[in-house]
Amino acid sequence: MSFNGFFYVALTIFSLGLFYKISGWFRYSLDAKAGEITPAKRVYAAIKGIFLTLFSAKISVLVKVFVVDVLFQARTFSVSRFRWFMHMCLFGGFMGLLFMHALDRFITAPLFADYYPTLNPFLFLRNLFAALVLTGLVLAAYRRFFLKEPRLFSNPMDIFTMILLAVIMVSGILLEGAKISSHTRYQDMVEEYSDLDERELVALESYWINDFGVASPNVKGPFEKNTLALGYELHEENCAACHSPPQWALLSYGASKIAKPVFATMDRRGLPTFLWYIHFLACFIGLAYIPFSKMFHMFVSPLSLLANAVMDRETSDPANIATKQMMELDACMHCGSCTLRCAVGVSYEEIPNVYILPSEKIAAVKALATGKNLSGQELMTIQRGLVLCTNCYRCTEACPVGINLQDLWFDVREALLRKEYPEFYLFSTLSLYRGNKSEEMVRARYQKPLHRVRQAIDNTFRLAGMRETVIGHTHLNNGFKRLLNLSAQGHTSSACFSCKTCTMACPVVRNFDTPGEKLGMMPHQIIHAANLGLEDLAFSSKMLWSCLGCYECQEHCPQGVEVADVFYELKMLAINRFTEKHLTRTNLENKAGGKRL
Repeated sequence: MSFNGFFYVALTIFSLGLFYKISGWFRYSLDAKAGEITPAKRVYAAIKGIFLTLFSAKISVLVKVFVVDVLFQARTFSVSRFRWFMHMCLFGGFMGLLFMHALDRFITAPLFADYYPTLNPFLFLRNLFAALVLTGLVLAAYRRFFLKEPRLFSNPMDIFTMILLAVIMVSGILLEGAKISSHTRYQDMVEEYSDLDERELVALESYWINDFGVASPNVKGPFEKNTLALGYELHEENCAACHSPPQWALLSYGASKIAKPVFATMDRRGLPTFLWYIHFLACFIGLAYIPFSKMFHMFVSPLSLLANAVMDRETSDPANIATKQMMELDACMHCGSCTLRCAVGVSYEEIPNVYILPSEKIAAVKALATGKNLSGQELMTIQRGLVLCTNCYRCTEACPVGINLQDLWFDVREALLRKEYPEFYLFSTLSLYRGNKSEEMVRARYQKPLHRVRQAIDNTFRLAGMRETVIGHTHLNNGFKRLLNLSAQGHTSSACFSCKTCTMACPVVRNFDTPGEKLGMMPHQIIHAANLGLEDLAFSSKMLWSCLGCYECQEHCPQGVEVADVFYELKMLAINRFTEKHLTRTNLENKAGGKRL
């Protein structure tokens, strides 16, 4: 296949991949409400939003963000100067080579009438951009494999991208170096573009050997000054219009000088052609692979920065918010900045769930958003990683491409809650953020996961007719009391003498005219049941799961019983018990037939 054939095949794959990616921004959504909006309406909303923004005062914001955050990457600079320099090398070098060299027939040639790849400044700039990319790759490899930043993972795509870029850069440098020293290429050029006699041909070749580094098997130095002077004149007349001194190609000329004996020997065996195929095949693979790799973020990250600069969740069209979130998933460069700043990232050392770390959630979120078939165990693992988020906004502030990670995590948690799996963290302090956003949500959507968890607890722990049954010694569980006493908070429950102070201080109890009927047991009764080892009675009480975690009970207790913390201990014991049962059932189902949620 010819060069043009390879190029158009790669360009076609790139275009189809680009269309698939961009169309996915409008086809998929994490928000159920936005998911009801058709792709056509979302496209219309996006076009309308872009038009209104460009013809408004916000255009000045876009210009500022483009210059400061896109071109000069100020956000990355504020996070780490090392990473800023690394990204600037990769971004600047890659974009320079893409637009000036890879797409030269479409961009550089139309802009510059006298463009020729072996002329300056193009000869120099091509090597400069390659040097920038190689510098960035070396720094990236050092950061990922030697610097050992905490909780920084390199997935296969990271490694493949680095290898592919390295192959493109090194093969391109060697190819140009082989051309510089190639006597075969020199002969082809002379035969095609010059009409010289034998004496002039010797003089010109002598000059190119002496000043341009050509490795000739026929003509050897040292050369007389008159011969070099004549060769210089002939060069200026015939060659200078197309060839700048190769010394400007810093890396390639250096490679040709170092490997000149090898290049000279292999020149007659077609080394330049071999290197040409390697370089251009790698380039074509890279071009076709861009929409499906992390390199795609070089195009999407600027869009993310610009969109987040002018969009607001409260005032922007919900259709555009959904589209922006899907776009942000492709903007992530997997740099790990969010993970390094994550308030709960350190918990990964004790809880080996990779989805605790923000940078590692993105791949799972993509799979969830695009409807990939995930098993119940996978969904559970993702959900557990997500709910540990403390909503501190540190990941959002650290993201160098401006992704609003906080809103993303919230919408993903809501999407997982719609998968019908009960999430017990809804009854912990981690649910405070969701509670504060309850007014923005449809009431049924907010309440349904809460009812689901309560029903799961009822089904697991409630004993039929417990409240009407005379409780005997058969209901006691001394092992449960020992588990509760293992923690410093749970141990304080033994000081309770049921004075009812906690119950009187509880705002949940005061919310009902008949709290006994609505809540089952009062706070002091739950503590007493726990001390007796009546785990089912304590777990099945609605009061335990309605606790707001306000610590009013704990602050008023005259005995120093850490009531609210005891409640959290009880809830964690119940959650662990339910989870053990659920996992056992799930494993059996998977073995029997791979049942999926």
